[in-house]
Amino acid sequence: MVAVDQLSRAFVALADPTRRDIVARLSLRDATVGELAESYAMSMQAVSKHLKVLEEAGLVSRSRDGQRRPCHLEPQVFDLMTSWIERYRRQAEERFGRLDALLAEPADDDAHTGPATTSTSTDSDSDSSDDSDSHGKDRPQQSEGDPS
Repeated sequence: MVAVDQLSRAFVALADPTRRDIVARLSLRDATVGELAESYAMSMQAVSKHLKVLEEAGLVSRSRDGQRRPCHLEPQVFDLMTSWIERYRRQAEERFGRLDALLAEPADDDAHTGPATTSTSTDSDSDSSDDSDSHGKDRPQQSEGDPS
């Protein structure tokens, strides 16, 4: 259940466009709160609050480098999110595959019905009693649709 809670927190954290942008920037390189705040029309305190949400979700962590406190991404949570998404992507692909197969069946059946009827007629041509019945039924249908 802990993984689900972490997964939920990660998706909630990424629901905000500013936090997604922060993640995108941190994917390029580590940055401090001040460096991140330069790109936004908001205070360092507001950027720090966004980072706190990302930290609580496990997406970002901060370290100490002398006076600097750079933020960097934590790939484990992204791996968890990716595996969760991938599972549902595979399930959706399987469903679409089954749907494609189902939709292709009538076209396949129609394609096979024509030759099967012809081969059945050919098989019944050898039996004289079936020959008159099957051709008697088939000929009017063919003459209605085909003038020759």
